[in-house]
Amino acid sequence: MNEQLGILLQDTVDSGLYQIVLSNPRKKDGAFKIKIRPVMLKDRLFFQETVYQGTKVFHENYERGDLIAHIENMMHDEFKQCEIEHRTCKAVILVSKKGKMTVKRKQIDAAETEKESAGRLQMTHNRVKRYILEEGIPVPFLVDLGVQTKEGRIVHARYDKFKQINRFLEFIEDILPAFPKDKTVRIIDFGCGKSYLTFAMYYYLHELKGYDVEITGLDLKEDVIAQCSLLAQQYGYDKLHFFKGDIAHYEGEEQVDMVVTLHACDTATDYALEKAVRWNAKVILSVPCCQHEVNKQIKSDDLAVILQYGIIKERMSALITDAVRAKLLESQGYETNILEFIDMEHTPKNLLIRAVKRSGDKSAKAERAARETAFLTEKLQIEPTLQKLLSDVK
Repeated sequence: MNEQLGILLQDTVDSGLYQIVLSNPRKKDGAFKIKIRPVMLKDRLFFQETVYQGTKVFHENYERGDLIAHIENMMHDEFKQCEIEHRTCKAVILVSKKGKMTVKRKQIDAAETEKESAGRLQMTHNRVKRYILEEGIPVPFLVDLGVQTKEGRIVHARYDKFKQINRFLEFIEDILPAFPKDKTVRIIDFGCGKSYLTFAMYYYLHELKGYDVEITGLDLKEDVIAQCSLLAQQYGYDKLHFFKGDIAHYEGEEQVDMVVTLHACDTATDYALEKAVRWNAKVILSVPCCQHEVNKQIKSDDLAVILQYGIIKERMSALITDAVRAKLLESQGYETNILEFIDMEHTPKNLLIRAVKRSGDKSAKAERAARETAFLTEKLQIEPTLQKLLSDVK
């Protein structure tokens, strides 16, 4: 092994390390990049390796001695370039076509060290912003949908979309325990549109997490469905299908594990939620849109002083609509949360209803939710569509 490389790694593989990046692979069929950074796990220092191979990402944690030996082997057999960023220095290791290794190290002065360490040395998982789909790693569907360049850089005008996709995947990551591991996970995406999030779901669950998933995207626009179907074929996503169809009349399934409905307009959201309940879906993720129905119905002498202002009435009606939907899902045996989807500065339609089917007998909680819903709708003199649709469901 190269003596200079060994000395460099002995000096830098410690708590002062920012990151190590191995790139320029010798072989085309292996990993094309490896990133390494320090993490604290149960008060012990480890080094987390993230391996990028094709469309898959793998993680492994190493202790110091094992990591040094691992990097030496990788630079001898697998990669031609390594960049090291440390609190005290920066270094580059290059391997020529003939196998000659060059090690270049540049020390960082004390003032620069203090400035950089204040903002960059983050060793715990929860102090570092972690995107599930990382910047710099090209993902085919993100490239074709215009979110990434072919080199993996995020297109500036699509950065909000990139953050939205990752935020959505975080919601899915939270509910993974609800999915069966011994059979196909069935997912329906009502109103899938251009399907940024549909492709992201399939890629995350199937390619990164290894679930056997089958996802159906439904939308009314024929050209959008045709384009999405073509892309799914190109990527080899055999269990990702797109169909033209209306949410209210879709009857293509008997059992579904998760229903997703994002920005389905007005009462279309209610029809999607009804389908999910009748399928006994384990998970529901819904971002409602354009809630006009309650705004036309709501009446209350107690709130008249507020409801006289049109913009206030409109916004209150939208919030009340989502609150009633959440309570109605609780009355059907779901644990529900209303979460912020993306920042308010990007869109006012930023609330997501997440409902996860309760395990065990939770009838008392369901009954209480039903009573609370009935009280609220009676007081406000409203009759939301979802309440009517679920009136016969016990």
